[in-house]
Amino acid sequence: MVDATHRVRSTRRGSALIVALIAVMVISALAAAMLIGGSSRDRERDHSLDAVRALYVAEAGMSTALAAAAAGTLADIGSQGAPSAFGGGEMWVTAVDNGDRTAIITAWGRYGGSLRSTQAMLETQGAGIYDYACFAGNSSGDPGYDMRFGGAGASADVVSGNVYSGGNVVIAGGATISGEVRASGTVSAVASATPSEPKTGVGVPIPDLAAMNYAVNHDYNVASMFASATWKSNALGGSAFQLPESSPAHIFRKNPSDRATDNAGTAKDDYYLEDPYESVNGSSTIAAASATRISLSGIGGKPGPSGSNKVYYIDGNLWVHNRNIFSFALTSSAAEPARITLVVKGNIYFSDNVLYNNPASDGVAFVALKDAAQTDSGNIYFGDPTFGTLERMDAFMYAENNFYDNNLSASGSAKVTVNGNMTAGNQVRINRDFGGVHSKLTVNYDGRLVNGDISLPGLPGFQFGSTAWELRGWREVDHQP
Repeated sequence: MVDATHRVRSTRRGSALIVALIAVMVISALAAAMLIGGSSRDRERDHSLDAVRALYVAEAGMSTALAAAAAGTLADIGSQGAPSAFGGGEMWVTAVDNGDRTAIITAWGRYGGSLRSTQAMLETQGAGIYDYACFAGNSSGDPGYDMRFGGAGASADVVSGNVYSGGNVVIAGGATISGEVRASGTVSAVASATPSEPKTGVGVPIPDLAAMNYAVNHDYNVASMFASATWKSNALGGSAFQLPESSPAHIFRKNPSDRATDNAGTAKDDYYLEDPYESVNGSSTIAAASATRISLSGIGGKPGPSGSNKVYYIDGNLWVHNRNIFSFALTSSAAEPARITLVVKGNIYFSDNVLYNNPASDGVAFVALKDAAQTDSGNIYFGDPTFGTLERMDAFMYAENNFYDNNLSASGSAKVTVNGNMTAGNQVRINRDFGGVHSKLTVNYDGRLVNGDISLPGLPGFQFGSTAWELRGWREVDHQP
């Protein structure tokens, strides 16, 4: 019995030992699994943190590239083979100009073993209003505003350059636009009107002319200078107030008597762009050599201080209109180009041709400002309804209010060509139909300002020498370079 009992106890001790060993093995396995799981979670956590950090590094690179693009510089940063160090990681950026006014910026960020990338779409408005052949900001917010182009056959309107309307654009008949057509509203066009897809629902900023404070920021205050003018007769027509040839403002005549009817139709004094010290040329040939000259003071051997590269401020109305002359041309030389900005607090009226003596280097900007005391102000009118002599304007033109061409009549101009641009803070109103006949409008965009070939003083909302890019979209993309 003793031996049997001893054997039972021994068996029980052996079974307990086996159970204990198994428990130890299980606990060890569980512990090992827990250690392995913890290590895996640590690795996952570290990888997740590296991925977040890599995205931050990529976004830092993108932010740097976008800041440069906003200032006009589109450039790469580092490269895949030679990345730039940042915040314990590294990044590189590529910037690609697509050549269609859009650009793509892609930024890669690497941190630890993680690589992330972001991509942005940019678009440029260039120099704002000066990037367009025809521009209408529609500052009044008129939802029914249409910028219209029309005509058929040889009389169809032609625009070589971009078009923008803060309302709608309507292209009818045989009218064509060789450039981008943009509108905050809709674009209705014949199939052949434009080679590129119109863009709708877009906006372009309108310059803040009030902030320019031209009443203070100018070179010559014409009205003030005419306080000392004398009343004289001249071959240009009738008698008028005029200044000595040495005065930069001698290129204007005030309230000429032979245009009393025109003067009486306006609320303010009327200044006419014409030089009483140059010979009258009444030729109907539209060429600078056949035009009546307008010579700025101080250049080309003329007396007085230099009248070029100056802002002339006129509190009144400005006319290019003479009963004996078809065309006026700014006089210049290759060494001394004629470049002026004429700012008018009132209206500007074009009835005669304005030509450049040297189209490559000369430039004139006409800016019409609104006068709070005058409802009819800040407008540019063009067309000669009586004699039909207006056919060509070489100029950059900006009306704070409206650009009108609604004075066509049976004897009006059959065609008008603008070499420059037609821009309005509010609306460009083109109404060139009379008696079933359409008067052709041709606008040839002058890109010299935007390209930096020339500069004109005191222009609103313009940055010379750079093209600022605007962000249109930003997203994370597949990180493979």
